[in-house]
Amino acid sequence: MVAESRKYVFDFDSTLTRVEALDVLAEITLEGRSDKEEIIKEIQKITNLGIDGDISFTESLEKRIKLLNAHKNDLDKLVELLRHKISKSIESNKEFFETYSDDIYVISCGFKEFIDPIVEAYNIPADRVYANTFTFDEDGKIIGFDEANVLASHNGKIACLKNLDLQGEVQVIGDGYSDYVMREAGIADKFFAYTENVHREKAAKNADYITPNLDEFLFVNKLPRKISYPKNRIKILLLENVHSNAFETLSEEGFSVELLKHSLTEDELIEKIKDVHVLGIRSKTQVTAKVLEAAEKLMTVGAFCIGTTQIDLEACKKKGVAVFNAPYSNTRSVVELAIGEIIMLMRSIFPRSTEIHGGQWNKTAANSKEVRGKNLGIIGYGNIGKQLSVLAEGLGMRVYYYDVGDQLALGNAIKCSSLEDLLNVSDVVTLHIDDNKANHNYIGEREINQMKDGALFVNLSRGFVVDISALATALKSGKIAGAAIDVFPEEPRSNGEFYTELKGLENVILTPHIGGSTEEAQRDIAEFVPNKIMDYINSGNTVDAVNFPNIRLPKQNNSHRFLHIHKNVPGVMAKINEVLARFDMNISGQYLSTDNEVGYVITDLDKKYNKDVIKALKKIDNTIKFRVLY
Repeated sequence: MVAESRKYVFDFDSTLTRVEALDVLAEITLEGRSDKEEIIKEIQKITNLGIDGDISFTESLEKRIKLLNAHKNDLDKLVELLRHKISKSIESNKEFFETYSDDIYVISCGFKEFIDPIVEAYNIPADRVYANTFTFDEDGKIIGFDEANVLASHNGKIACLKNLDLQGEVQVIGDGYSDYVMREAGIADKFFAYTENVHREKAAKNADYITPNLDEFLFVNKLPRKISYPKNRIKILLLENVHSNAFETLSEEGFSVELLKHSLTEDELIEKIKDVHVLGIRSKTQVTAKVLEAAEKLMTVGAFCIGTTQIDLEACKKKGVAVFNAPYSNTRSVVELAIGEIIMLMRSIFPRSTEIHGGQWNKTAANSKEVRGKNLGIIGYGNIGKQLSVLAEGLGMRVYYYDVGDQLALGNAIKCSSLEDLLNVSDVVTLHIDDNKANHNYIGEREINQMKDGALFVNLSRGFVVDISALATALKSGKIAGAAIDVFPEEPRSNGEFYTELKGLENVILTPHIGGSTEEAQRDIAEFVPNKIMDYINSGNTVDAVNFPNIRLPKQNNSHRFLHIHKNVPGVMAKINEVLARFDMNISGQYLSTDNEVGYVITDLDKKYNKDVIKALKKIDNTIKFRVLY
């Protein structure tokens, strides 16, 4: 049946609006009363009993109006508040209501006095709004409702819809059981349980479709909508106990999000990822080429950490999967731990602490020194190294640094021309290099021998960059006076038993990869990475992508956006534009960026287009991925 022969019947409370209007009216009329919260809870309880059909609607209405103690003048304020409480997806799809206004009806057990002015803005006239009306006393106080109105009776919506005798397929969209009964009575063809604002189990279990938003309803019916693909159909899998803020942010945006506290093995992830569009991980989950082969719908991977060695970036690129990480979010946390560990090592705090825990009092200044005036050697002068440099100088340390890149010194820091020069001069060596595989055993026996006798060593970067056996030998011999190690060549997937050769050595601080694990850092990461993910999903932006050409796109404005990812070979761009010209597409903007392997072209086009153009673009040789946004 074509869309033109359909009629759409909407509920008002908790469907067109995010709230129950009488609950909001209660907030207005009970302002200042000491028993306000108690009465509002009672009103909400009565509302839900009526919506679920557990008491008659007439009884529900009578009880609520009596508790409200409302006046006609309160309704103006109520209408003004309701204007700001339109359901998010209803508001974003205003064009649907304007275009199909002749086929849209509102049937509500609410009241025309506040419904009419709200839906008028959506091009729904008062004569297509069916609802109750208030009765007032001579002073304007609301004392009841028109009991002759069919909607004032139990299951009044059935009688109302029956009286309308609408022609064509009738679809009912609402949140309550009182909406479903129209379908149950056989006078509506389909019932869509609208759950954007409230999920009522009684309505949902009897629905033909559960619609978390209007986008889903419009998608199912192949109707024009604000976004091309409902966000509730985009599945996001977050692993390794990613901060709950990430879950909340992505869920509030409308995506379907699953959060697991642990990492998954390759086989487990292969099974789980088949219908996942977005994967969020930390450092333990391995995203291999084999995993990506099974990830048929995967669009992007978010690494809720700095490193990306756990992700096969090249395989992701070849599959058209953009990868984002959080390169700056935990910088301060790592730097603060480094400063704290340097001080504790210099003062031999851990040996003294261990002694006193064992009942031994050993008050001594032996092997206890100030950090002021000591030489700090920073290997890797990136974001963390630079911030550590500034804070260490503030403590009175002399800072030396070495980096394979050309990094400008901050403050009074001195650049060393070689790693050996830095190791020779440093009282404390701290390691902050990246996860490049070429850095395996970057600090080994040779480098340790180049360090000053009695130097201290800190590693908060990557476990595989240090030869642990060589470090253990140097600590046992006294060549190295102390060490703080947060990362290890092999780390367990989950909490439990762990062994390292450094276990039990004096003046060695061992921590389980928690350099960036502060509440603040995890919160920052849980904000940064989801924003990158949402920006890519919603607009196609790839700014800060680790493995993808970076494109910063302008805001999409009244247009379709075609996103075409392809192998970077000659002629693809020409073929894309040839297809667009063949289908008489009017281009309002076009953006292209490439790297050695992949090209990413974004084309903004006029509203209307022949759907065959999509098939043609997907068939272009060397196409990796294609999607449409609007």
